[in-house]
Amino acid sequence: MNTQQDASKSVQFPRTVERLVSGQATSDGAGVKLTRVLTQNLQQRLDPFLMLDAFGSDKPDDYIAGFPDHPHRGFETVTYMLAGRMLHRDSAGHEGLLENGGVQWMTAGKGVIHSEIPQQEEGVMEGFQLWLNLPKRDKMNTPWYKDFQNNELPRFVTPQGVAVTVISGESHGMTGAVTREITQPRYLDIHMPGNTQFEQTLSPEHNAFIYVYRGEVSIAGKAVPTQRMAILANEAQSDGVVITANSDAKLILISGQPLREPIVQYGPFVMNTQQEIYEALSDFREGRLGETESSHN
Repeated sequence: MNTQQDASKSVQFPRTVERLVSGQATSDGAGVKLTRVLTQNLQQRLDPFLMLDAFGSDKPDDYIAGFPDHPHRGFETVTYMLAGRMLHRDSAGHEGLLENGGVQWMTAGKGVIHSEIPQQEEGVMEGFQLWLNLPKRDKMNTPWYKDFQNNELPRFVTPQGVAVTVISGESHGMTGAVTREITQPRYLDIHMPGNTQFEQTLSPEHNAFIYVYRGEVSIAGKAVPTQRMAILANEAQSDGVVITANSDAKLILISGQPLREPIVQYGPFVMNTQQEIYEALSDFREGRLGETESSHN
């Protein structure tokens, strides 16, 4: 882990909080209990991000059945496991065990069928799944998958002692595990000791939000309590965000370049037109979605 000097320029015009969002309790897969923080009605506002689920429980019945085989097309999923063990298998032949502090990045592209099944019978399972949209030109690309163990993720510590894991994008001169040219996603896990500040430069046109999963922080004088998402206002002159923690806090900071393309979602399919959704459903029903290249030979 690196100790960073203040390598990035400091924020001169910090963003404010546009609104706080508490998320909706729901279940998915085979009854896994979770909180849907970024819901469908926020997709345009937080473009290119389509969904954020936060899950966390020490009750096995809340998670044990996991997410059996299900399809995806047209976007990427980023699963960040804070605690617990989850096995991924998919129709493209990928398999990986996601463990404490690890990240799984999957590009569904033209289509993949996958399962995510807990590999534990007790204890805590906690983490996040983020859906990142793909630009129209990439929606039918070949599926891609990569696992990152916790020790493979880039990290740094600021002079104030704030510990930052860079899952994607760039922060304070550190480049994350994954970069994307068009959506430019930045995904940081930030652990703040009490009485510290963290500054992150942000492009004014990027949509950005934080989600606090331990403690409480404040942004431009606005308190953001635990289990709340703060959508950061897009102000033309703003060049970043300044986050303050009076006591120990943990949060994720996510930002990206909006695609400004039509978003048509039907369950696990996210395309640009209704016709493309019909095609996805037809491919799924006919067994064409999730076919591997070799199956055509």
